[in-house]
Amino acid sequence: MKIRSHRSLAPSLLLLLILPFVLFPPTTTYDPSPNQDFCIAIPNSSIAVNGFPCKPSSSVTSDDFLFPKLSVNLNTSSPFNASATLIDVLSFPALNTLGISVASVVFGRGGLIPPHSHPLATEIVFVTGGQVLIGFVATDGKYFSKVVGAGGLFVIPMGLVHFEYNVGQGIATATVAFNSQLPGIVIPAAELFGSKPAVPDAVLREAFGVGEEVVQEIRAKFG
Repeated sequence: MKIRSHRSLAPSLLLLLILPFVLFPPTTTYDPSPNQDFCIAIPNSSIAVNGFPCKPSSSVTSDDFLFPKLSVNLNTSSPFNASATLIDVLSFPALNTLGISVASVVFGRGGLIPPHSHPLATEIVFVTGGQVLIGFVATDGKYFSKVVGAGGLFVIPMGLVHFEYNVGQGIATATVAFNSQLPGIVIPAAELFGSKPAVPDAVLREAFGVGEEVVQEIRAKFG
């Protein structure tokens, strides 16, 4: 049997190793790792970068790393009887380049955070009070959900449509964390029926299998 030399095998081995990365290149939709200890953002800078420019380190103080109080009051005028306060890089510049943000949520009885997604972040929900039904739909259409009580955590994979719904008898509260300084949010109903300029009525009729009257009725809720 003829044995091929190591030299002749090397190119084939190299191709085998790199082929998966050529055919299926890795994606980095989460925040990249920082190149310095910190980078206090300058949110109103006119310089456009992937993130925000850094405040000069010589002018950074301990106060830059403190957000005084994460809290939210229930907004009973909300149509969903729930309120959320998101602390991201826009409201807390110290989060710049650190790949993290947080939110505080309070639900009135029957309160709902309607179906939405975060295209740039995985979400983990820590229920601090009450009983909250949390669910998401995977890309294959399978629905996953759990009623989470105080002290429980539920994770929602990046980019998947999900919701949180208070199924308890009183107020429910939760703290949410994201692995992005700016997780983004897409609310399908609002985006499709309340966009400017408007998505054509014909597209919505065909997509949802409804008549013009229904399309206009839903549009009115997001106008």
